[in-house]
Amino acid sequence: MRTLQLLSLSLCSALLLFSSRALADRFADVQVEATELAPGLYMLIGAGGNMAALTGDDGILLIDAQFAEMAGKIEATLSELATGQALQVLVNTHFHGDHVGGNAKLAAASRIIAHDNVRKRLQADSNFPAEGLPNLTFNDQLSLYMNGQPVLLTAMQPSHTDGDSIVWFKAANVVHMGDLMFEGRFPFIDTNAGGNLQAYMDVTRHVIASIDANTRVIPGHGVLTNQAGLERELRMMEATLAQVQQYKAEGLTLEAIITRGLGEQWQDWHWNFITEERWIRTLYQALAD
Repeated sequence: MRTLQLLSLSLCSALLLFSSRALADRFADVQVEATELAPGLYMLIGAGGNMAALTGDDGILLIDAQFAEMAGKIEATLSELATGQALQVLVNTHFHGDHVGGNAKLAAASRIIAHDNVRKRLQADSNFPAEGLPNLTFNDQLSLYMNGQPVLLTAMQPSHTDGDSIVWFKAANVVHMGDLMFEGRFPFIDTNAGGNLQAYMDVTRHVIASIDANTRVIPGHGVLTNQAGLERELRMMEATLAQVQQYKAEGLTLEAIITRGLGEQWQDWHWNFITEERWIRTLYQALAD
């Protein structure tokens, strides 16, 4: 019996060690890529939500923090971009783990800013480290002035989640959308966290009307884009919503609509997280609300 117990403990220890190594290695081959959009302002792509960094004499302002396992690579990239500068302010565009997972490791000694509901949701998660919680929150707008630039944080109506914010770098004509934009992909509407498709579309229309053809748009996921990219995403949402609405009017059930699909023109928007089937379910639910 004792031999079996020891064998069981050894097996459990091996599995735990394997799991921790697998978790640590899942981003082993990922590199953080920086693209300069204006002097001292960069878009950063790694694993998880896209980031932005504003560097200068006041220190570093970082938008979003990706996963905890990426913290070392993010720190190394920031050090290359801004030698001798420290991270002073971290902004979270919403609460999802691929945007806030690195909070505690990156910014435990910094100011962490987010929508009120981001702190509430993270605080309710017993697994989220307290040192990574936002320590300055807002529910409308917040203006920051760093490195000679005004930075405007604007809370949006519940769309992707109930705690979405976008970040405007007005002087550089750049906006960071957080997950209020998925470039070239079906977007994720987290209805379990207050997300709403119609509101998501309204926010997209609002931003399109607020920018110009030269504005650089940092999406939550995907490549750097612009006003035309937002317009393309809006057309996709409007067209696919109308398509599912028409199918419903013809009497098709949800499962029948999934079987029929949305057609070849939208296949490129399908991706591993929000597949065509999941997007159809989102559209169908939106029409039922």
